[in-house]
Amino acid sequence: MDHVLMTERLILRPVTVHDHAVLLAHWTGADVRRFLFDGAVLSPAEVTEVIEDSVRDFATGGHGVWLIRSKDGGDLIGVAGLRPLEELGLEVFYSLEPAAWGKGYATEAAGAVVEYALGPLGLPEVLAEVDEGNAASVAVVERLGMTPFAMVPGLLGPMTRYRRTP
Repeated sequence: MDHVLMTERLILRPVTVHDHAVLLAHWTGADVRRFLFDGAVLSPAEVTEVIEDSVRDFATGGHGVWLIRSKDGGDLIGVAGLRPLEELGLEVFYSLEPAAWGKGYATEAAGAVVEYALGPLGLPEVLAEVDEGNAASVAVVERLGMTPFAMVPGLLGPMTRYRRTP
């Protein structure tokens, strides 16, 4: 299985070592990392670790980090993926280039990841964790049919945990 996901407008493909520069540039953007990494700047070594973890996770568990591009080619739209949320299970996460905001790409890409997780991957649920101040992501997870189940402290303030089952 090649783990490529397709939507109406997007292609999501697993990251590889060849994506290091693109991921580093994307994830070091201030607007992109604000909620995804609580404002922290990832080092090149940390990006390498994310890529290596993703390659391993795809090989062993069928999930990891996908690059998001439009079907008609062009620049990076963003990233989506599944990662562990403590010992609770896997959470969907995503980040978009600021030029791609407001076009429905987050919902489309994250929706493809959630459907893949609950369908072919066979997970019993998919989780999400959203910072209180991230109204755009709250709207995305609600459009994905996720419901809140817990509030936890976070570096930027309270975070709401969401879940969706098949």
